[in-house]
Formats: sequence, structure tokens, C-alpha cells
Amino acid sequence: MSACNHTNEPEFTLVGLTDSKEIQLVLSVLFLLIYMLTVLGNIGMILIIHLDVQLHTPMYFFLTHLSFLDLSYSTVITPKTLQNLLTSIKNISFMGCFTQLYFFVLLAASECFILSSMAYDRYVAICNPLHYPVIMSPRRSYALITVSYMIGVLDSSVTVFCLSTLDFCNSKVIHHFFCDTFPILALSCSDTYNAEATIFVLAGSTLLLSLITISSSYVSILSTILKINSSSGKHKAFSTCASHLIGVTVFYGTMIFTYLKPSTSYSLGKDQVASVFYTIVIPMLNPLIYSLRNKEVKSAVVRVMKKRECTQKLK
Repeated sequence: MSACNHTNEPEFTLVGLTDSKEIQLVLSVLFLLIYMLTVLGNIGMILIIHLDVQLHTPMYFFLTHLSFLDLSYSTVITPKTLQNLLTSIKNISFMGCFTQLYFFVLLAASECFILSSMAYDRYVAICNPLHYPVIMSPRRSYALITVSYMIGVLDSSVTVFCLSTLDFCNSKVIHHFFCDTFPILALSCSDTYNAEATIFVLAGSTLLLSLITISSSYVSILSTILKINSSSGKHKAFSTCASHLIGVTVFYGTMIFTYLKPSTSYSLGKDQVASVFYTIVIPMLNPLIYSLRNKEVKSAVVRVMKKRECTQKLK
């Protein structure tokens, strides 16, 4: 960042969601409840998978990381949002702002490819069930997770680097409730074309590449399911994918609506609602989607509870 970023006013100001004190109070209570459910739900999911041996499979290995990512990027955004709603502190330092943006992009991009890995896992399980243990070996599972995080690091590093080269000599008021790419781009007093083009191509590539992987996996899965003769077999095969398909639809729907467009078309109202949904609400929904519609997780909860009761009786 150039010197003018630091000498005049070394901070951004987050406008937040609303100026109304009454609405701020309602939103703060709502977001606090959602965040508590997010923490409990995702930590609970991680613990259940860790404690139940029958869930030590590639599918639930990926789900553990999905819960970790949801918990992490909700934590990156929600506490600062609550502070803005409950106090008069609206400022965030340049370093704090770009740090928040860095981790948000890292976690969101990583989630795209972990969802892709989960789709590939379901493809192998349904289309090549006999070769599943060989194809989805622990080594391959760890490789897919590592690549997902590496892509996240690449995306976030390039995004923050592009934004940090811009000048912010005029307004430093971010019309958003957290440090996001387009609201920061809108503040720059220098030419943003190269930075915007680079970020757009990078974000578009991440979303489209992961979405193509998911789509091609589900096309193959659907083709295989349609070839199954028994209705019970079709239902069982589809039920293994239903939770993931719901999660993917919700996540990608809001991400594409928000990011695959020029920064000039940024809309304060619509984009803030979409941002609230994927940064605060979706991390709470994912544990519900993957547990309430999943018999294996429900059974695992029962087994863990029974095991705990037996352990207490023995004591």
C-alpha cells in the first residue's frame, strides 16, 4: 500500500448493516444465537466423527474439514460484526482488515474444493463401489484436502496482494459489515482494472472449476442411479448424496450471486443480505443439513451417547 494509506488515516470504517439502534440490537441477538449454534453444531459434528469409529471414512473425513472451515470463517466474520452492532467501535485497521479478508478468502476458496472432493467421493462410492477402498485411500484423501487448502492460500494471497497495491487516499468508509473484496475495491482512488480483472478471473476459476467437478460427478451419479432397477436401491443411492447436494446448492448459489459480477454492479442491500447468508447463516445450516438428513450421523450420536452412559455406569 502507498504512503497515503498510512499517514492520514490508518484505518477503515465499517458502516455495518444498519444505523437503527433497535434493528442493531435485534440483529446482534440473532447473530449471537446463530454463532453459538454454529460453534456447537460444527464442534459437535467434529467430535461425533472423531469419537465414532464407523464414521472414520473418506466422506466423514471431508465433512470434518468442512465443519472446521465453517466454524473458522464464521469466527473470522461474526465477532467483529457483533462488536460493530453492540458498540460504537466501527473502525478496523488496515492490517486487521486485510487479515480478515485474507482468511475469509482462504477459507471460502478451500471450502469450494472440499465440496468438490466430497462430490468426487460420492461419485466413486456410487459409480465404482468395488474400487472405492483403493481409489479413496487415506493418501488420496489427504492429498485432496492439502490441494484444497493450497488453492485457498493461493487465492487469498493473490487477492490481498492485488488490493494492497492500490491507493486509498479518499474515503475509507467500507459500505459493508466486513472487509470484502468489492467494497474495498470501490474505495480505491487509483486504477483498479488490473486488480479487479485478476481477482475476477481467480474467483471465477475457483468457483467454476469446483462447480464443474461437482456437476460432472453428479451427472455420472445420476446416470448410474437411473440404471438401478429397484426403487429402494435408487432411494438409498440418492439419499447418500442428498445432504451434500443441498449444501452445495445453498453455498454456490449465494457465492455466484455475490462474486461473479463486476464491482460496479455491487448493490449494498442485496449483496449484504447474500453476504449475511453465506458468512453467518450457512455455517450454522451445514451441521443441520449433514446430520438431520443423515442416518449414519444419527446412529453415531446414539452410539456415542450409549457408550458414554456405559462408561459412567462402570465408574
